[in-house]
Amino acid sequence: MQELFLQIKNINSIVWGIPMLSLLLGTHLFFTFRSKFIQKKLFKAIKLSVTSDDNGEGNMSSFASLTTTLAATLGTGNIIGVSTAVAFGGPGAIFWCWITGVLGMATSYVECYLGVKYRVKDKDGTYLGGPMYSIENGLHSKSLAVLFAVCTMLASFGVGCTTQSNSISTTAYSMWGLSPYLIGFITAIVCGLVIVGGVKTIGNVCIKLVPAMGAFYLIGCFIILILNIQYLFDAIKLITTSAFLPRAMAGGFTGSTIKIAARYGVARGLFTNEAGLGSAAITAASAKTSDPKKQALVSMTATFWDTVVMCAITGLVIVTNMLKNPNSITGFNSSEYTTAAFLSIPYIGDHILSIALIAFAIATLIGWSYFGENAIRYLFGIKSIKLYQILYIVMIFIGAIMSLDFVWELSDFINVFMAVPNLICIILLSKHIKY
Repeated sequence: MQELFLQIKNINSIVWGIPMLSLLLGTHLFFTFRSKFIQKKLFKAIKLSVTSDDNGEGNMSSFASLTTTLAATLGTGNIIGVSTAVAFGGPGAIFWCWITGVLGMATSYVECYLGVKYRVKDKDGTYLGGPMYSIENGLHSKSLAVLFAVCTMLASFGVGCTTQSNSISTTAYSMWGLSPYLIGFITAIVCGLVIVGGVKTIGNVCIKLVPAMGAFYLIGCFIILILNIQYLFDAIKLITTSAFLPRAMAGGFTGSTIKIAARYGVARGLFTNEAGLGSAAITAASAKTSDPKKQALVSMTATFWDTVVMCAITGLVIVTNMLKNPNSITGFNSSEYTTAAFLSIPYIGDHILSIALIAFAIATLIGWSYFGENAIRYLFGIKSIKLYQILYIVMIFIGAIMSLDFVWELSDFINVFMAVPNLICIILLSKHIKY
């Protein structure tokens, strides 16, 4: 296992170098300019997200589709992912993570537009879509569509499953000394009960869970920022300037060269908002909508809430805490810088973060199971879903007892091979997009 970990880590250091960063950011920039900065319609998009489309057809409301997407993306990337980004890439990684979110909104719009445009209605009345259908029906490339579906299936077990259950078990063990085996079993049962309920059950759970857990976490963050208010401006300045430093920083911050900051910032940005992966398009295709443009705008807001807001606030929490008390991270590993910051809230800070992290991770487990189900259904048909659900639930347990470093590296590795087919698809079909 250690040898495999080192091999994957070495591969990631290559693929997440200049070529992949250029491809991802280049795609975001391309669609930002081609759409004449579609991000300017953000407030209209937010309004549409809470407005029902009475003439639309689909399996869930636009808001349910949005919260399901957010359930899949609002997870450990917003807490642990940002922490590791700062630890390995320095404060500048937060800037690149934020940029990935701002620009990624345009890419998210495009892939979700195509997801609705090329969706199909199955015999049982279920609307199915996503990059595999866009590739097959738009590009007429069955082989590339199959490749994406296979990558989505693998990603559901990695980025969507094992990473999240590992975070839950790690949190429960460090906070309350609970066995990872016990937590893995309980998590698998709880999530399994929702997963086997199907798309409507998943949507109903996400509508209730996502807004509540987001608000709960943000309250904790705002308390910390108020406590550290005098360091807020310095933190923003440090995040911005260190994103372009030619050499590593001193004073507790490490690895903050331009290349390394961008590598971890963009990688973690992609991990958390998934703009460019195409996963959001799978959920967008099931939404009740009469116009691909409307749902694309709604789906675009998921990237905004996830990265532009949540990751940025988490980054500010970490950096202001380290500026106020550089020794506060002593004894904490790279994934626990957010924990160190929340400990500044007397008595309950660590409990607030632990509950938020577990809620985020459970939501992601549920949301990503839907992505995986659609990939399996595309590859093998509806009869294969039950087997997938069983395997997914088993992987929840396995992820709870795996090495965290291995899980993160594996997630970065799988993300690459899921993103490439989707990026090829949306670039080649860009002429079919309406803004």
